[in-house]
Amino acid sequence: MASLHKSLLPLFLHLCLLLHTSVWAKVEVTMQESVEVYLDDSAQIPCHYSFTDNNEPSFVMIQWFVRAKTSSSRVRIFYLGGNERMADNDTEYTTRINVTSDQHGTRLTILNVQLSDQREFFCQVNGMAAGNAEGKTHLRVFAPPEPPVIEGVLTGISVTNEVPSKIASCEAQNGFPKPNITWYRNNIPLIPEAGHVNVLILFQELSGFYSLQSILEYKVAKEDKDAHFSCEVSFFVPGAIRTVESSSINITVHYPTTMVELWKDLPKGLVKEGDTVELRCQGDGNPPSPFIFNREQEPDLDLESSGDVLILSPVTRVDSGIYQCRPLDADIYSDVKGEMQLTVHYLDPAVVVPKDSEVMLKGEDLTASCNALSSLKTQTVWYKNGQQVGKGNTLHLRDATYETSGEYICEVTVPSLPALHTSGSVHIIVQGGPQMVGLEQEVQLEEAAGRMVNLSCEAQGHPLPSISWNIIGSQNWQEVVIKANEHMTHSVVSVKVTSDVSALCNASNDMGTEVKAFSIKAIPRLTSTAPFSPAEGSGVIIVVIILCLLLLAILGSVLYFLHKKGKIPCGRSGKQEISKEKTTKDDIVVEMKSNTKTEDTVLLKAVNGDKKGPNEQ
Repeated sequence: MASLHKSLLPLFLHLCLLLHTSVWAKVEVTMQESVEVYLDDSAQIPCHYSFTDNNEPSFVMIQWFVRAKTSSSRVRIFYLGGNERMADNDTEYTTRINVTSDQHGTRLTILNVQLSDQREFFCQVNGMAAGNAEGKTHLRVFAPPEPPVIEGVLTGISVTNEVPSKIASCEAQNGFPKPNITWYRNNIPLIPEAGHVNVLILFQELSGFYSLQSILEYKVAKEDKDAHFSCEVSFFVPGAIRTVESSSINITVHYPTTMVELWKDLPKGLVKEGDTVELRCQGDGNPPSPFIFNREQEPDLDLESSGDVLILSPVTRVDSGIYQCRPLDADIYSDVKGEMQLTVHYLDPAVVVPKDSEVMLKGEDLTASCNALSSLKTQTVWYKNGQQVGKGNTLHLRDATYETSGEYICEVTVPSLPALHTSGSVHIIVQGGPQMVGLEQEVQLEEAAGRMVNLSCEAQGHPLPSISWNIIGSQNWQEVVIKANEHMTHSVVSVKVTSDVSALCNASNDMGTEVKAFSIKAIPRLTSTAPFSPAEGSGVIIVVIILCLLLLAILGSVLYFLHKKGKIPCGRSGKQEISKEKTTKDDIVVEMKSNTKTEDTVLLKAVNGDKKGPNEQ
């Protein structure tokens, strides 16, 4: 019964309203065209109403309806009238809505908004005699998509492809309403263009959400090897449009080689014979192409190489020339090639003229030359016995002497490439008669009789001279040293001096003879007291007496001094004995004798430490 009453009451009120419409005031309803809300948020839909002539009835009934999902019909979801308010049972909004009201309107609140809530909501106001009116609001629901994910093509893309190739894909999932994707190259939007840029869009709808996939097809060029591609997804949100950009990617572009460079990688600097040479070739193609090496003189002969490196080891001067490299897929006569000039520097062994050895006469002149063929400027220096004796390719020897003999070495170097050097030598032999070493041709000596004297004689010459001795005045002599080297003979004899000696050193070879003379004067030894003549004896005696008096005076002074000091006691005999334990080197002993012939003999003897030998007296 109550249910029947509830269903008839609205009809009754509607009939009453129709009967009195022309008599009483009318009601007006105002609503927003749409309300926008994020998914899972709460939506508030206001409904304002008013009555004309400000004549508001005492009873107002408000009903909320929603458009059905599958048809154009609508379903009531809430009723409000007088003191009665309730949500209709068995609807999808029974537990998710709430309605508030005041004297100027009502507000419908929908909790936990879902995509299915994007529909029209109706607000109907019944003012009894004032009639009824209604308005509607379209609820719009927004769900931002997930951040875009971009994936580039992993394989290389060739610039020779005639049609655009797929280079990347971009996907944005679970958005509502449907999002949009824009492509960028180096932050500049890509506009679809036939034959150059194609964009394919794939949609997928699942549970009301849209997933969008965009595929970029692009005709790449060589300049795209450094380009960065990205995508941007744009989508609607309440009251605005937002965008989210993906990360950027770089694609691998394959393009043919258009330029090739060839250079010497090793060694650094100039190349000499014997070096290991590495030539490296590099092109601008991608992927890098293998290269073929050849020489310009032999274009049809390919040289064995390893990838982009040609190794020549060891190089000689014949390896000099122009080397070329070209991509494997290039034509042999193509302009796409690299080339360079390789110069292998050399220095031939030194050639010395005269060769090996040269014999020249004493006093002659000689010019020696040293030459070494080289690809670079050389410098020549001559050495003898480690000392520099000349510079330049030629060495001039003038007025040869025996000192000119010896080995001359020429060293040839390359200042710009020090590792290149060579040398040669020539042995100079000066031929001539013997020549005594030393300035004196006659040597005079004095020596005490009975002593041994060494006489030395050196002679130069070529052929090597022989030395013989001729000694007069001594039968006691012998040759104690005999030495000879390449150009000199040395002989030493030991001679006992018994009287004046004359010695001749004879040096001879096939070219002549040279003689060196020695003269030794024998000095007799003093072995006994020599007699004086009366005149000489008297003079010596006077000198000795004066010296004795002086010595006695000195001795007396010393004795007197010692006596005063009490150092010397005096005996009864009145004799005084003085003795010395040691004789100094300045003591002089004077002895005077008279022989039977009444001739005075005086011996003066100096005592100087130890006893002297007979030759030192």
